[in-house]
Amino acid sequence: MRARTPSGEARQGRLPWVTPRRIAGLALAALVLAFVFENTQHTRIRLLVATVTMPLWLALLGTGVIGALCGALVMSRRG
Repeated sequence: MRARTPSGEARQGRLPWVTPRRIAGLALAALVLAFVFENTQHTRIRLLVATVTMPLWLALLGTGVIGALCGALVMSRRG
């Protein structure tokens, strides 16, 4: 006999904490870690006048954050 939930639905024996959202989050975290570990070499970046040396993943992360902020600004002005 199957166990019943409080709402009366039959449970199908799967783990209650395994949800599609958590699986997607774990997959995304694994991709981020793979990206970081593949791009650990240092690179020189010229910022207008100054030249800085930083890990490539950090430079790409900064560029992505700036791009996301610009996208959010454009979307907020449309609404």
